[in-house]
Amino acid sequence: MVNRFEIINKKEMPNGQIKAAIFDFDGTFSTLRCGWETVMQPLMLEMISGSSAEKADSELVKEVNDYIDSSTGIQTIYQMQWLRKRVDIAGKGNPERDEWWYKAEYNRRLMLKIQGRINALKSGKAKPEDYLIKGCIEFITQLKNKGVELFLASGTDHKDVLNESNALGADKYFSLIKGAPENMAACSKEAVIRMILEEKKIKGSELLVVGDGKVEIALGKAANGFALGAATDENNLCGLNPVKYKRLVNAGADAVTGDFTPIDEIMQWLGF
Repeated sequence: MVNRFEIINKKEMPNGQIKAAIFDFDGTFSTLRCGWETVMQPLMLEMISGSSAEKADSELVKEVNDYIDSSTGIQTIYQMQWLRKRVDIAGKGNPERDEWWYKAEYNRRLMLKIQGRINALKSGKAKPEDYLIKGCIEFITQLKNKGVELFLASGTDHKDVLNESNALGADKYFSLIKGAPENMAACSKEAVIRMILEEKKIKGSELLVVGDGKVEIALGKAANGFALGAATDENNLCGLNPVKYKRLVNAGADAVTGDFTPIDEIMQWLGF
């Protein structure tokens, strides 16, 4: 394992052909929502067990942890659909609660954790670099300078992605920002990839997908694009997270980086 940047797939290279790049937001670019798992996990344990999260048995804890890890990057509503079905199986839930109720409750708890960070940014008490993965702005700037069109796609609600990317001063770099649609279960990342391929007439081999979740990596590879896994350490903003590294390699990433400070190496891999 490397600490910074590694080419996994050495048989196929971008060779300077990339015309469009899609970035995931949370965990890849922004760390404003760092710690979301510590909000989702106790919510799921509490709802499934019908008791406090602390009283959940070890098998349930492992099941929930495994699911959260495997679902990183998908729309929140799909995670809440899983929760609703699991609550139904356990038979301890409130039948009046559906996936949208669980999503609203998760968002309420999460915002209690992160709203202070957003407020600090907007008031000037915090700086964007306090919540951005190292080197990400420099990386996307270099891509734009090479004529690559940039897109931001996230499983987080659309209005929240717009708000948070604006607070970080990152929204101006992207041609399109797309989060989860309101009151609808649909994959924003898949929709952006489809739009790029069909409407912009860009070939799969001209597409780069960058993210810390296996979902966007798998979508990028399914479109015959190149995938750069971001095995980011969200607490330190730099370095490599070994859990994400394993997840991204298994998902088929062509290359993996811990952060974006090895810009020269990444750009060389891209063929620029």
